[in-house]
Amino acid sequence: MIRVILAEDQSMIRGALASLLSLEPDIEVVGEAATGDEAVAVATATRPDVALLDIEMPGGDGITAAEEIRREVPGCHVMILTTFARPGYLRRAMEAGASAFLVKDSPARELAAAIRRVLAGERVIDPGLAAAALSAGPNPLSPREREVLSAAVDGSTINDISARLHLSEGTVRNYLSSAIQKTGARNRIEAVQKAQAQGWL
Repeated sequence: MIRVILAEDQSMIRGALASLLSLEPDIEVVGEAATGDEAVAVATATRPDVALLDIEMPGGDGITAAEEIRREVPGCHVMILTTFARPGYLRRAMEAGASAFLVKDSPARELAAAIRRVLAGERVIDPGLAAAALSAGPNPLSPREREVLSAAVDGSTINDISARLHLSEGTVRNYLSSAIQKTGARNRIEAVQKAQAQGWL
């Protein structure tokens, strides 16, 4: 049996996925989680063959959870299943060690087939998203620029961001200015929007 855990914050979708996979004779859902942190704990406790993770969850996103699961349970294959077909997400997921990246509007029968393919050592990526990621190019933002821009998402002031990240106000301004320039934005609000749309944050 292929042992699978599901991490999805919307309980109706999580339940539907569990029901769908339980119809497969060779797949067993051995754990469920609603947050990224829970996903890591469930994976560590159950040692599954495959962890199926949503990207946008509270308590640590799916990409962060993917990195931790790969570290804690090296034999577990991570698959990302998301609503958000953003090129930057795909690149970040692959860097985090994900074996598959599928969008939720894929036909249901493809999910079980993808799980089997991943277990056989294949990488499974939504073809439309792969093409978009190649044309979009790499994330132009450095890790620090991403961190500062992420801290600006909620409209925090330079002073707030400086205190939260333990950086000087001048350093925060420099990183924001650089991020604005790299995203081709007019201000930091637009830079945040552009970076989020590409999946760079």
